[in-house]
Amino acid sequence: MAGTEIALEFAFDAAHRFDAMPDGHIYGRLHGHSFFVEVAVTGEPDRVTGFVVDFADLEEAAEAVRAELDHRLLNDVPGLAVPSLENIGRWVWERLQPRFPGLCRVTVRRPSCRQTCVYAGPA
Repeated sequence: MAGTEIALEFAFDAAHRFDAMPDGHIYGRLHGHSFFVEVAVTGEPDRVTGFVVDFADLEEAAEAVRAELDHRLLNDVPGLAVPSLENIGRWVWERLQPRFPGLCRVTVRRPSCRQTCVYAGPA
């Protein structure tokens, strides 16, 4: 990978369920998690500022995303009817990539479950 990569992490707590699971499957029941999301942007640092992107701008955008997810039923968030780690990563990407074209990955983690998903953009 060329260039410099910077990353910012934010967290949110939310509930979800997976309606496609068979009757009695544990994931079909409403349950919640603490989610941690890391967004990474790559590029060449600006010669004047020294920044790939201004962390203040990235923090502002990440906070807006976090506010849409925090303490919500993710199934009710437009675009997250199936709120898997994979779809959460894609959903975050779609909100941040237009503002940060150097976005190179979104990592979504549920440490209590020892689960991680990395989304690196559309195939």
